[in-house]
Amino acid sequence: MTTRRHLLISATALGASAALPAFSQSADRPNPMPPELRKVLERSPNAPVLGNPQGDVTLTEFFDYNCRFCRKMLGTIQALVTSDPQLRVVYREWPVFGEGSEFASRASLASLEQGSYWQFHAALLGMKGQAVEATVMRIAREVGLDEDKLRKDMEAPHIEEHIATSFALADHMGLMGTPTFIAGDEGVFGEMSLTETRELVARARATLG
Repeated sequence: MTTRRHLLISATALGASAALPAFSQSADRPNPMPPELRKVLERSPNAPVLGNPQGDVTLTEFFDYNCRFCRKMLGTIQALVTSDPQLRVVYREWPVFGEGSEFASRASLASLEQGSYWQFHAALLGMKGQAVEATVMRIAREVGLDEDKLRKDMEAPHIEEHIATSFALADHMGLMGTPTFIAGDEGVFGEMSLTETRELVARARATLG
């Protein structure tokens, strides 16, 4: 576990005008997350939320639809949400594997406008083969999405903002890749078991009180 864990430390800018704060030291929390960073990470209005929107702790996942370990974590996250009624999960689409991944992320975020994000999200992570334009749109049709509307909604400014913010946050925190899970002041990179994921959430609850 400790070999995959890393502290979330960096000092780059989010966008042209707002810099994300660096972490500081304190007696009881060696690497506390600044409130400003936590707000951007956990409370972005254009990031999908699974579980209890009013939950007492947030688990943020940075993922890519072409990441095989992200695909393997789908069932784990679903089981975690089912077993923890006070958990909220924030999804940060971070398409690091190229053009197909970015197309999938844009389509997935656009599906929020049709109320089908969760069905589409699960279907994309459960698909065989690579997520590229043709396969993404095939899955979209299979889950009942209006393809013309989806393509139009993919160009919305808030979708560009979500993806750009994901890259800025990842750069700022020095994330290693997908999947990365962040809760409390801690980030973990890579596939985890359900037990390890529960332990991460439990530590966040203890840290944040």
